[in-house]
Amino acid sequence: MSYKEKAQDLYNMIGQGQLLEGFDKYYAENVVMTEPRGTREGKSSCRDYEVQFLNSVEAFHGQEIKSIAADEDKGVVFIEVAMDVTFKGGPRVNMEQVAVQQWEGDKIVHERFYYDNAQ
Repeated sequence: MSYKEKAQDLYNMIGQGQLLEGFDKYYAENVVMTEPRGTREGKSSCRDYEVQFLNSVEAFHGQEIKSIAADEDKGVVFIEVAMDVTFKGGPRVNMEQVAVQQWEGDKIVHERFYYDNAQ
């Protein structure tokens, strides 16, 4: 399976409400995740952050992968995605982000998210 296919599978799992299962399947123990709000290191710390995110969501209305591309030789995948989410006690928002993933073998070792932090 190519890196692009693995990333597509991960986002398909997320779209089906299987974020944590996808995380467990595709993220390395030494993963580093970076976003405008900070950096987390290690699978356990990153997974805890994902659990906190899920606990803040009242309803997930959908996800659209707008574009996906890969440099298979370098193990890098770029994914542009939009999500429609209602947060607990908060508004319904359309979130858009780009994720840049660095893969080694079957696992993501680094992922950086780009999005507007003003929301």
